[in-house]
This record gives sequence, C-alpha cells and structure tokens, in this order.
Amino acid sequence: MASESQESTAEVSRRAVLRGAAVSGVALPLLAACGGSSDSSSSASGGSADDPSAGSGGSTGATLPAGDVPVGGGTVVKADKIVVTQPTKGDFKAFTAVCTHQGCLVNEIKDGQIHCPCHGSVYSIKDGSVLGGPAPSPLAEKKVSVSGNKISVT
Repeated sequence: MASESQESTAEVSRRAVLRGAAVSGVALPLLAACGGSSDSSSSASGGSADDPSAGSGGSTGATLPAGDVPVGGGTVVKADKIVVTQPTKGDFKAFTAVCTHQGCLVNEIKDGQIHCPCHGSVYSIKDGSVLGGPAPSPLAEKKVSVSGNKISVT
C-alpha cells in the first residue's frame, strides 16, 4: 500500500507540473503581448512608436524643444512616459503617456487625438479626456512650463 501511496503522490505532482507548464505556455505569450522594452525614441504627430507598451509609472519629467511639438498634434516621449501636445499655437499641454486601461504607452497623435495601440483607447490632446475605447479615466495631466524655445514637463 505504501508504494501505491507514493505512486499516487508522484502522479499528482507530475500532473500539477504539466498543468503549470501548459498554463505558462498560454499565459506567457499573452503577457508578452502586453509588455515590451522601452527606448528613448519619440513619436510626432502622424507617426507611431515602435514599442507601444510599457508599465505604469514614469520619470519625473522632460525637456524638449518647442519645435518638436506640432500645432494640432503632439509628441510621445517614450523614455519619460509623457505625451506633450499643442492643441493651438503656443498652448502646450502634457500628460502621462501611460494608458489608463492597462498601462500600455500611447503611441500616436493624429487628428487632435492621442491613440493607444493596445486596445483602442483614444484621448483628447486638449485635456487628456477619454474620447473612446475602454480607458476608464483621462490621462493624468503634467505641469508644463515654457522658457524661450524649451518646454519643461514635471
């Protein structure tokens, strides 16, 4: 009977291991689709970033030339996880670039809208409010200051 008990325990352990491997085989590719590496490239109006995803959070701020932010559009600064927009000439806004739905980075500013590639959330370049998609809340606004031709975001 003792060998039957040991065999039964070994079988359960083997099953648990195989089940875990099967679940990992399905879950890991799905998680990888929502994750990715970040780099320091940025995306201007009409462009798109190579890496649309990142975790939540971000750095404390960034400085960039005002000329990098087109009127009616914006720029995604991936390294700092911020998006800087210029809805009208001389009116600069900044928001976190981390989508409020599942933490992907927004990657495109087009037609007065900030787009998240992961699940289709869309935000306004004027105030970061949700215009469409599954995002539950607006992009968090950042403080913007302009000095000469430099924009600083904190």
